[in-house]
Amino acid sequence: MPLPTSPVIRRVRLGAELRQLRRREALTLEQVCDRLGWASTSKLSRIELGQSRPDLADVLDLLDVYQVPAPLRDELIVIARDAATSRGWWKALGEMGERQRTYAELEAGAARIVEYQPVVVPGLLQTPAYARLRLTASAALDPALDVDAEVRARGVRQEVLRRADPPRYTALLGEAACDPGDVPAPVWREQVRHLVALADLPHVTVRLLPRGASAGHGLQPLTPYSCYAFPDPADPHTVMLEALTTDVRLATAADVDRYERITEALLAVALSAEETVTALTRDLGD
Repeated sequence: MPLPTSPVIRRVRLGAELRQLRRREALTLEQVCDRLGWASTSKLSRIELGQSRPDLADVLDLLDVYQVPAPLRDELIVIARDAATSRGWWKALGEMGERQRTYAELEAGAARIVEYQPVVVPGLLQTPAYARLRLTASAALDPALDVDAEVRARGVRQEVLRRADPPRYTALLGEAACDPGDVPAPVWREQVRHLVALADLPHVTVRLLPRGASAGHGLQPLTPYSCYAFPDPADPHTVMLEALTTDVRLATAADVDRYERITEALLAVALSAEETVTALTRDLGD
């Protein structure tokens, strides 16, 4: 069975490979575009930065310009097809907003995911009722948000944890994420039971950070973030930072290394998986 792939990451990988090939040939963006008859360098720049879904014909033209021999040529063609894929369950993402789609594409191809969430339950672990509350709150700032569609889309995303070859998933939760706050009691009780049931899966781990715990010297991440690693070791590890109105993708080795190190430090001071389940269920009375 072929390994799952993330089109987002394959675009980044393809772009980096093509940029390296161009530089090996000592060609500028302008020179390549002139040879191919492309109107401007922006098209090639976006491909190299992994910012656009590549056309396979364009990639083949670039490989010809760079005189790429087999088997590297064949390998890059496979990566280009992955980067442009619309196969399989991606057809089900049609009603997803752009932000959820980016996360879904990363999750679908990941071998390992670690999410740090200091305030709310992560999207992959939310019940429909809890997700609706959170998305309704977001709609107060974004009236164009289709809450019903986004709740359904979140359910599609969550299927990644139930597939035959799921990623290893770890949720690192701050205490505020496990405080019901203004969440109605029935919704919160259902959410906690759902967390506990998911934590019982062999590939899912939920860890709670005690209040005041830090990564050392009082260091705390300033925003929620998610770390992704992929089955192909040549695909770059990636971090997504979650902000109020947008998300930032980090893929440089230096940036990712910092977040992976702070994640390890936080996991070292978090409650164990067993202690976390005990803490979550303490007030349920089950």
